[in-house]
Amino acid sequence: MDPGNLADNHATGDPTCDPMSSDPAPCDPTGGLICSGPACSPTTGPDPVLFLQGLQAQWPSKDMQQLQKAAWQTFAALDDPLAGLLDMLEASPADRKPCASLQAWVVCELQHWLHAQPVNPGPTQGSPHLRELQTRAAEVLTRSPASLTEPLISIFQLQDADRRLLLDHISHLHDKGKFKEAVLLSVKLKLQPELDIEKMSVPLLLQNKMNLVERYVEDFPDLQRRLLVLMDSWCQPGFNLRDVTRKFPQMTSVRQDLLRPKLVCRQVLRLLERYNMDSALCPNVINQQRLGTLRYLCYKRFVERTLSQENWADHVQDLVGQSEWLQSQLLQLLTSHCSVAVTAQCAQDLSLPEGLLPAAVATELSRLREREPQPGGKPTEPRGKHRSHYYQPPITREDIYFLATWEDVTRHEPEILQPGAVVGVDLEWKPLFQGAARPSPSLVQLALEGRVLLLDLHSLSQPPGGQGEQALWQLLSRLFSDPSITKLGYGLEGDLRSLGAVCPALADADKAVRGVLDLQLVHQRMRADTGSPCKGSARAPRGLSLLVQQVLGQPLDKTQQLSNWDLRPLREQQLIYAATDAYCLLEVYRALCRDPARFRLSENLAKSLGARGSMRSGVQRPSGQPEALAPPPQVGVPAAVDKKTAPKVLARDFRVVCDNMLQGLARGLRCLGVDVRVLGTGDDHRRAAEVARQEGRIILTSGLPYHKLRAQVGPGRCLQVDCSLKAREQVQVVLKHFNVFVTLSDVFSRCQVCNCDQYLKVSQDMMRHLMQQNGHHEGPSGTGESSTQHQLVQPPGPALHPAPRDSVYDRPCRWLEASDLETTTPATLGNGTRLQLGSVPMGVLRRPGQWPFYCCTGCGKVFWEGSHLSRVTAQFQEVLGLPPLTL
Repeated sequence: MDPGNLADNHATGDPTCDPMSSDPAPCDPTGGLICSGPACSPTTGPDPVLFLQGLQAQWPSKDMQQLQKAAWQTFAALDDPLAGLLDMLEASPADRKPCASLQAWVVCELQHWLHAQPVNPGPTQGSPHLRELQTRAAEVLTRSPASLTEPLISIFQLQDADRRLLLDHISHLHDKGKFKEAVLLSVKLKLQPELDIEKMSVPLLLQNKMNLVERYVEDFPDLQRRLLVLMDSWCQPGFNLRDVTRKFPQMTSVRQDLLRPKLVCRQVLRLLERYNMDSALCPNVINQQRLGTLRYLCYKRFVERTLSQENWADHVQDLVGQSEWLQSQLLQLLTSHCSVAVTAQCAQDLSLPEGLLPAAVATELSRLREREPQPGGKPTEPRGKHRSHYYQPPITREDIYFLATWEDVTRHEPEILQPGAVVGVDLEWKPLFQGAARPSPSLVQLALEGRVLLLDLHSLSQPPGGQGEQALWQLLSRLFSDPSITKLGYGLEGDLRSLGAVCPALADADKAVRGVLDLQLVHQRMRADTGSPCKGSARAPRGLSLLVQQVLGQPLDKTQQLSNWDLRPLREQQLIYAATDAYCLLEVYRALCRDPARFRLSENLAKSLGARGSMRSGVQRPSGQPEALAPPPQVGVPAAVDKKTAPKVLARDFRVVCDNMLQGLARGLRCLGVDVRVLGTGDDHRRAAEVARQEGRIILTSGLPYHKLRAQVGPGRCLQVDCSLKAREQVQVVLKHFNVFVTLSDVFSRCQVCNCDQYLKVSQDMMRHLMQQNGHHEGPSGTGESSTQHQLVQPPGPALHPAPRDSVYDRPCRWLEASDLETTTPATLGNGTRLQLGSVPMGVLRRPGQWPFYCCTGCGKVFWEGSHLSRVTAQFQEVLGLPPLTL
């Protein structure tokens, strides 16, 4: 370019003008960075528009040092840098690249330059010139990318500009369908109180952008209340989402699947807790929550039949109250579960309005009233097992003492604290069907030889902070810290945390407790070693009831488990149930001492059961104490602890509960033999804490609930998993964090579908017979398969696939026999599990040799040997400490 024509090109706007040329112009002593001439005179300063054009020409070179030097010198030469910036932005289209990125760079550079000046070169606050610039800046914002929003607000002090101007701009963004940009700008300018909460939040809710809505109302309690009321209105019966979407025709997509009433209710309940709002603000959500609890109670009462009529009525009356809608919903549940007679009896006991009753129920209710009332008459009980079918403690009712005063406790204190005594410990509390707060214990049961003491915490802790309450907690503290007294429990760690929540002396129970034996840990070892059958129905015994059945021959009667333990006086059935739950611990303990080998426990069990354990996390097992009765393994080793010094945890002893976002991790852990429970799609994350407390599991979570869950289960019992990692990497992180030891025998020791660890071997002849019997005949696809085929294409789901005949996979399970199958239903096990034969290719049956099949007794999935084992061992080579198998 001819330097002599530079000024003329500037003046005419010739696109060939290159003010950023590396050849210094004669008119510019700075080397061509600032031009002079008709458009760049010493009087008016450089032309901002032409300067931006020059920057645009040099922008592809990305010589940022030179560009920054030119920009800063131009800013310093401008009489009004802020007006010059607006000139640049107004003259250049921001919807095309590289203009948008160049504009953003220029705006940020001006912001940095302003901060570097000792004196603010801009107009004074409140001056007419600043107001004029703010008007122009607001107009520029309407067509600028989001990256310019924050720096322009800062440069032109838009937070102090005319509010009407800013509100018009936000309304303009909203009308164009830029809902996210409108909300973010209103948050930056603190304009939320002046905007319509429904107009601003509904489009984001319909697009599943709840995080932006929460950010929008974060600092405004009134907006939080209005948001909750709005969302609650979406949970009312008969609500139609289309009525809302019609108000926003500019919306292009709506996530209707995420706006189901159940999911909206869950969000509202979470926000009520987060904002600490009164639940009365959201009556529709509370009614939906109570309806869910009613369904659960009716299922427990009329399907499982594990809830007594009295307990069911107590809970239902508290839930329904005077709500006509809940009363009508209850009647629908009753008519679907019960006969007309039972429904009428329940309606009479609960005083349900006659106007809501169906005609048949109303007629039956009239007949009931005409009959002679039976003394103490109660609704007809669903038929259940006779009490002789359940465990009965070898004590009488007179051996059960209800201690409601401090004088009662003082009288029994010497026998409670007797050195060398063995005490069964259990707690009862009112069940929490709603919310995730830790339950407050109502009753402490202490079982001694020949008697049970029931400590009424409600009466003994009155008045709060009084001498009686302090003496009570001191007694319990002395009991749990005395190593000479053996305390027996089942899931005792969770019970102690519940006590610690109301008893300051037991707040650090995991550090202070001595001489405890948690039979839940013993039960886990028994189930792993003896191969206890999977639970086949909802009414099958679980937990302590299952242990009592396995050791003493009969399960516990759990019909009083869900009692309202806060009501006084307690019923006789409740007192007997509470005493039985504690006394059975003593009898189980004695049976294990007498014959540990029968339950495949340690040979030294009889001698070592008396060893005094500790609840302190990470304390080594006392000398001579068997592995089966060790304190809980230190599965929650903090990151700061050296993993080399932490005790190893066997894969079969590692028990976790995963949230529903970690399905891949769950399958990977089950593949390596870990006992994994997975929350259902509709389960609240708080369910994980409940499961962890009840079953002694570690929580694996991937989201924001981590901190709340960790607080509920204690340190080291909850791990946040990085969702950006692949499932295989997540498995390795979890196993390394908890120092879990995996062997080849653990691989595929559990069903990846249902988590069951019990299999049956099925011979080829038996499998062929079952498939033919169930109509799975060989078709055209099977006739053409090679008889020597070993590498099989496996169906979806897990598989037990070691290919060689001397494969390392050989489950210690028995062969399926004809006697194991139901005679009336083909291919159905005795526990009701139907074998899934449809996924077995007929060609597999023609492989040479007697290759066995395996069937899961929990879900009926059928597995066979293939090539999957080698792939898994190769995938987890580092975890197993072995090279991949060679097939």
